[in-house]
Amino acid sequence: MHKFGFDIRTRSGHKVNNIMIMARDFEEAERRLRQMYTQCEIVNRVETSGEGRRNPIDVDSLIGMISRHTSAHKPGTQ
Repeated sequence: MHKFGFDIRTRSGHKVNNIMIMARDFEEAERRLRQMYTQCEIVNRVETSGEGRRNPIDVDSLIGMISRHTSAHKPGTQ
């Protein structure tokens, strides 16, 4: 499954940006979009890569990142 982003203009003329739809391909994503927004005009469409963060961050790593950040410390503390 891939994510597809759409910017559309509804049949009443309103602009709706960044509608994200999970689908196998553009055709399926567009079909799902048109079920929600009948008679819409697609202004822009984009396939987002699924290459986002693949490894989840565990709590210990998150705490380590926060504690290493210098602005997280008050002056005179460690």
